[in-house]
Amino acid sequence: MIRFNVAITSIATPSSENRAACISALANLRPGEPISREAAIRLIRCSDDDLPALLAAARDAKERFKPGVITYSRKVFLPLTNLCRDYCGYCTFRRDPGDPGAHTMTPDEVLSVACAGEKLGCTEALFSLGDKPELLFPEMRETLRHLGYKSTLHYLEAMCELVLRETSLLPHPNPGLLSAEWIARLAAVSPSMGLMLETTNAALLAPGAAHDNAPDKVPAKRLRTIEDAGKQNVPFTTGLLIGIGESLEDRVDTLLAIRDLHDRYGHIQEVIVQNFRVKPAIPMAHCPEPSRGEMLRAVAVARLLLPNVNIQAPPNLSAPYYDDLVDAGINDWGGISPLTPDFINPEKPWPHLEQLRLRTEAKESALRQRLPVYPEFLPAVTSKPGFLSERLRAAAADDGLSRISRSEL
Repeated sequence: MIRFNVAITSIATPSSENRAACISALANLRPGEPISREAAIRLIRCSDDDLPALLAAARDAKERFKPGVITYSRKVFLPLTNLCRDYCGYCTFRRDPGDPGAHTMTPDEVLSVACAGEKLGCTEALFSLGDKPELLFPEMRETLRHLGYKSTLHYLEAMCELVLRETSLLPHPNPGLLSAEWIARLAAVSPSMGLMLETTNAALLAPGAAHDNAPDKVPAKRLRTIEDAGKQNVPFTTGLLIGIGESLEDRVDTLLAIRDLHDRYGHIQEVIVQNFRVKPAIPMAHCPEPSRGEMLRAVAVARLLLPNVNIQAPPNLSAPYYDDLVDAGINDWGGISPLTPDFINPEKPWPHLEQLRLRTEAKESALRQRLPVYPEFLPAVTSKPGFLSERLRAAAADDGLSRISRSEL
């Protein structure tokens, strides 16, 4: 049995020196200017006494960026296959062939869910899948042969095109590591795509760590995929996963790695701050979850490091206090589905949209439905001729958000 070694990340009891450093970092904030690594490390370590001031600074930064609005994407979640060659210590999504629940969706299943979502006002088809399972499992190679495709990525490409042509939904694939060629191919059938960086700490690949036996979680490989998307001007979603054994400095460095790529290419449409949640069946079942304070600090520092980038945190993973995330500077709730569960965190249902609206409005913000690609990134896609561009223009309102806006979920 593998024992997972996850360090407990704690906020130390504040010394007068630490408090002075935090207060100094807050005093030196400049509106609209990203903070330094040194300031970020000081702030992510701030005491509970100084947390309200940090949150106020982050909320002010968000309001300068996108005042008075919090967005979300109304989606269907399509788990194209849950077979995966990576064995992450925190994951309940992945399966081996023959495991209970192991499944690869058929084209008919994909289209059925997409059409049902279309009737409910969804505009995003989120494709999540294991990373290249056919490289490990002959059963997946046989499934792909039966379906008529050479690889999982060929099948994903075809299913994105199927959804794009047969429904009004816009695909957003999260397929794992991609070559430059595959980024280009998927960009022809989806306006945006994503890959969570998760962490820049390669030590988490060690035996007993969260990414032990997960060859696709090498940080340098994931950074290369994100960079290759930038070179092609593909709107890209990424983010960090907190609570998997990384340090507070690692959280800052992960955000800085994302910022560096965005500074170079301008293609990071969204940064997700996602918190690890314990599940009974995972190898990390006995590891501690990030506290509410840790999550708020991570989001607030993300906002101050990336003052002009969309920051998202999933509300279902921070219930019941998820509305506090608005105070920490988010401007988006991510994808929420009226039809499908969160297959990555099935034990954490999405909030009812009416409840989300009321709690968002209680924070003096309007809740607005967006497309899977953010308004400021629409020109990167609509400037290219073709069917995808036509579909995107038909889906977008004048302000770049969703033309469809349903008030019930």
